[in-house]
Amino acid sequence: MAESVADVGTGPDGALLLNRSDDGFLGNKLQILQPLKGYRAGIDAVLLAASIPARSGERVLEAGSGVGVASLCLAARVAGLDVCGLELQDDLVTLARENARRNALQPRVTFVEGNIGSPVRDLVVQGLEPQSFDHVFANPPYYDPTSSSASPDAGKAQSHLTLGSDLEDWIRFACTMVKPKGTVSFVHRADALAGLLAGLQGRIGGIEVFPLWPAAGKSASRVILRGVRGSNAPLTLRPGLVLHALDGHFSERAEAVLRHGAALRLDQPA
Repeated sequence: MAESVADVGTGPDGALLLNRSDDGFLGNKLQILQPLKGYRAGIDAVLLAASIPARSGERVLEAGSGVGVASLCLAARVAGLDVCGLELQDDLVTLARENARRNALQPRVTFVEGNIGSPVRDLVVQGLEPQSFDHVFANPPYYDPTSSSASPDAGKAQSHLTLGSDLEDWIRFACTMVKPKGTVSFVHRADALAGLLAGLQGRIGGIEVFPLWPAAGKSASRVILRGVRGSNAPLTLRPGLVLHALDGHFSERAEAVLRHGAALRLDQPA
């Protein structure tokens, strides 16, 4: 599981709090309900949201939105943005909608239940028109069930293991939904980079690879990858971001993103 930046807070009321935590993100600017057990959002979602180069008036789609952390972080940073999250698990969709409501980000942020592998006609019924989004981003499941043991928690297994979809499905969906000249972004394990690049070949250009270094001198464990549909620009390996200082605390730049909601520019020094 990714490292958590949630600060447990106090919850509102009702059944939604049953077996839920009420967690603060972006220095408690956002209060997010999450399952106590199962998949819980961590810093990957926050960093990915911070990297999306969205502007007011644009439409953005998150594939696999979970309880809505990344979508809500992005909407909190960029005023006037229209964000939609697509999520397979109905209980997480319910939580995501409540999280949008309690953070006063609806109707700018909406969540729909659906599968990235659905036929395009089914997605259109849900308001997801192909080539209609300025930016599409995702934090896909990180592990293949053929090489990883599934969690006994069904929700966590669904979020961490591919279970019926693979990286190619996520890439195909993102490239189908994004406009020409729009961006497609992923955060994934560093060892998945070859698969990402292979899947995006011929679909996305101008790719930027942005390593996430746990600390100076450590191998990158994650990468953010972003490209532009229809671009012919070459691939660029960016300096990346060092997450932790020598004392083990978040680096100054990571702190600015994770606690204060700053944008993560991929072309800045680590």
